[in-house]
Amino acid sequence: MINKLHIVSFDVPFPTNYGGVIDVFYKLKALHKQGVEIYLHVFEYGRGEQKELLNYCKEVFYYPRNSFIKSFFSTAPFIVKSRGNDLLISNLNKDTYPVLFEGLHTTLPILKDSLKGRKIYLRAHNVEHHFYKGLEQSESNIFKRFFFRKESKKLKRYEKILKKIDGVFSISPIEQIYFNEKYGNKCFYIPAFYDATKHTTLKPKGNFILYHGHLLVSENVKAALFLIDIYKDSKYKLVIASSYKNAKVITEISKHKNITFDTLKEQDDLHRLLESAHINVLPTFQNTGIKLKLLNTLRQGKFVIANDPMILETGLETLCEKANSKAEFLSKTAKLLNQSFEASFEEEREKLLENFDPNTSAKKIIKLIFKN
Repeated sequence: MINKLHIVSFDVPFPTNYGGVIDVFYKLKALHKQGVEIYLHVFEYGRGEQKELLNYCKEVFYYPRNSFIKSFFSTAPFIVKSRGNDLLISNLNKDTYPVLFEGLHTTLPILKDSLKGRKIYLRAHNVEHHFYKGLEQSESNIFKRFFFRKESKKLKRYEKILKKIDGVFSISPIEQIYFNEKYGNKCFYIPAFYDATKHTTLKPKGNFILYHGHLLVSENVKAALFLIDIYKDSKYKLVIASSYKNAKVITEISKHKNITFDTLKEQDDLHRLLESAHINVLPTFQNTGIKLKLLNTLRQGKFVIANDPMILETGLETLCEKANSKAEFLSKTAKLLNQSFEASFEEEREKLLENFDPNTSAKKIIKLIFKN
């Protein structure tokens, strides 16, 4: 008997050029590999329809997001209300297959009680109200700060919707503790899905420092500006890469000859950068979820320098150099640029990354959803 599953994604999960969609896309691949027939529903708002998804899904349905004005004044969180769509509900109700919602963002059909008698699961990418509280603290624009504060409060109230569903798949050990305490034993830790296939043959030496992140997110903008300030007066070459050009970041980069910006357009653009960089710098200012860029970088790149919020309680601490201040980042950079990346480093990584095997995680999801 073929296991059939609806997956509802907050965004088009290809190309995998920012953290949120990495988990979705490689989950699709892993579940498909295990024989699950997937009906994928995605909200499209700029990334376009992607034929690649048809390699892993029986069907792919695309829906537009609602306007900001229409969604902002709702009692439901903006990220939820803007993804309300009657056609989505109609398509989900054409059969009785289980539904896996990717993030609270996509769960408006549950709020409307539109899926009677269905097995319903949530992939929790964050404790969302914690995440939005962090975005507020990272944001300098007063209007955006107000929006993030309001959204955080709405999300905290809205989260009680989880009482209506059959299971929550948390993405990190820290968040598993939170969900388990609030919603009990229907919550399960499923490690983040990522590209576990080795695409690169790493040479011992690279020639620049790399930061990559989706610069539509204020948290990543803050990290990029933090790194520009660290390296602007140094002799080191820093590359900042994103699929989105943030004006503030681009302006700051233009002031410094040793710092450049790379646009991530194609799927292989990030692989190319990870292969060439000698050091990946990954600061974050929120200890929420697990950062998919950390997993991806450890699999595809050479040395990593990260701060405490990026690596603490991930199980990956020993694979990174830790730095929390400007002086520490510069000191660790000088140290690593004098080192070659040896095969023994990759062997240590392989051992620890076994805990994040996508096939193992896919089998666990299948067992939980289709156990009856």
